[in-house]
Amino acid sequence: MDNAPIAVFDSGLGGISVLRELTGQLPREDFLYFGDSANAPYGPKTLEAVRTLTLAAAEKLFARGCKALVVACNTATSAAAALLRETWPARPVVGVEPALKPASVHRRVLVLATEMTLREEKFAKLLRDYGGSSDVSTIAAPGIVECVERGETAGPALEEYLNALLAPCRDNPPEAVVLGCTHFPFAKDAIAHALGQPVHFYDGAEGVARETRRRLAACGLLSGRPGPGHVELTNSREDKLETAWKLLQM
Repeated sequence: MDNAPIAVFDSGLGGISVLRELTGQLPREDFLYFGDSANAPYGPKTLEAVRTLTLAAAEKLFARGCKALVVACNTATSAAAALLRETWPARPVVGVEPALKPASVHRRVLVLATEMTLREEKFAKLLRDYGGSSDVSTIAAPGIVECVERGETAGPALEEYLNALLAPCRDNPPEAVVLGCTHFPFAKDAIAHALGQPVHFYDGAEGVARETRRRLAACGLLSGRPGPGHVELTNSREDKLETAWKLLQM
């Protein structure tokens, strides 16, 4: 048993959607969350820039004594997950990926993600493995990240952005939407409204939490404390912490 905290990292506030699932499935664990809002969004950055930022964040979190790292960011996972595992082979590192596999039971699937997530090989492989039976379309949606970073999960700015972004989809709307960025679950209602009809949403949070539990159990690292764990939120911009706590409590 190990009562050290689990590190959860994101480019900003989006990974809190994963943190909520982690605290639900692993209520006895301590979590140390770091959001790099000072450098958000990661999606438009170069591969090398995202790798540098992600490794620097991981180094700081492991220096705090964290027993495992959850990369709660699709972009950072695509860019750096393999490198993280090479750099810290003794620590469990769990990443997140677009939930295309469960969504592929539907005929028409829309994947919303960041530019980097959509262009990296990890997504291309998912598309080859699970996209063949569905009509899959993709849209990069960096504006959702920007709205959530401002704490806007609804309102005129997000509505205007989504109405323009998703206008081409309304004539032949998707049956399912894959939320390929951890910021996007906070905008689910706004996305459905912009599409003009109910849709099935898929994101990777539940699977990440299951995999984290599995990896910790396999390494003998599950917490042995009898009561609930503690959550610490940190951010490269301290002015984002109030918004972070609000998102955690949504």
